[in-house]
Amino acid sequence: KSSKLCVLELLVLLFLRLTAFVLRCFTKAQSFIYIDPQKIEESKTWLLQQQRETDCFEISGKPFQKAMKVTFSAYITAVFLEMKMPVSDPVMNKSLSCLKESVSNLNSTYTTALLAYVFTLAGDMETRAQLLQHLDTVAIRQATETSTSLPVEISSYVLLAKLSASPSNEDLGYASHIVRWLTTQQKYHGGFSSTQDTVVALQALSLYATLVFSAEGSSTVTVWSPSGQLTFYVSKTNKLVYQEKMLPDVTGKCKLEVKGTTCVLVQISLHYNIPTPTNVTTLKLSELSQSNVTYLWFHCRYSGKQTSTNMVILDIKMLSGFVPDPESLKRLNIVSSQLKDHVVVYLTELELIQELSVEKLKPAVVKIYDYYQPSDRAETEYSFRCAAGNSPQ
Repeated sequence: KSSKLCVLELLVLLFLRLTAFVLRCFTKAQSFIYIDPQKIEESKTWLLQQQRETDCFEISGKPFQKAMKVTFSAYITAVFLEMKMPVSDPVMNKSLSCLKESVSNLNSTYTTALLAYVFTLAGDMETRAQLLQHLDTVAIRQATETSTSLPVEISSYVLLAKLSASPSNEDLGYASHIVRWLTTQQKYHGGFSSTQDTVVALQALSLYATLVFSAEGSSTVTVWSPSGQLTFYVSKTNKLVYQEKMLPDVTGKCKLEVKGTTCVLVQISLHYNIPTPTNVTTLKLSELSQSNVTYLWFHCRYSGKQTSTNMVILDIKMLSGFVPDPESLKRLNIVSSQLKDHVVVYLTELELIQELSVEKLKPAVVKIYDYYQPSDRAETEYSFRCAAGNSPQ
């Protein structure tokens, strides 16, 4: 009974975050494409119903620890404020009051950054200044080598907070350092590590671009390599146009030169394949045994430095020509879904042995990774032992 209750609460958690996320995206997209107003209103109404007697947006249950409740309430409040819901509205007034009570007890940099943006939108400059000052004391001003989702989202919320309240030249100078770091974390296709941090980062970068953009000026970017020369022209007519060219040969040294009077962003991307690392220490995944003809047991273990993980995804690829038994999916005491030839399992705690019903042919890959920090990941293979002419064993 308790397992089923936990699954139900996790489902509500996912629906809560997903509804707020989609509502946020749809609201912003209304200016460019048609979005059914009724769908937006229905989502808004459902989210409003999640406000409790505590004045925060939350549901009760084990997965919702105090810090998580504040984070989710702050996220939903930010969505409503972006939708121009007035601070004087009773719903907003109560929610902001609840969030303000938590400011003095925050121990999460992510929640602090999100709240800084919330109180910026709410026009509470005193609370905003308090939060930004704290963030400034814990800021890491040297770019990390590994791109992760959480630092990108934190930096993006700080950038939004800095730029959403009539920024001064000093604010723009501060913001430029964040922008430079964010662009180093951007993938070659324009996104970041996950959907969530990509949406927030692009929103923040777009806001910065609107504040510093100038139609005047032009620049020429020249790239020299052992195999030839590439030239890019940035002018008034194509400043907003993405330009891309491929280097004929990536061996040897390259030289880049920019001449002109306008700001340009240059990114060089090199792609190559490497074997799956074997020295994974944060997340581990291993096949323990085959309990009978159709069942596998997997052992998932977290050994990182944090006290708990973010949402963790267990991605199990089906053996060729087979599909999972629908009844086995129903029997799982966790949230799972089937996407084409994959079974995706959402984990909140990793001190467990996961049981999953599959069929057999050739070895298939099982991946486990932290959704918000994809660099924490591991892989393993599984298969059934077959005797010639017999069914899977």
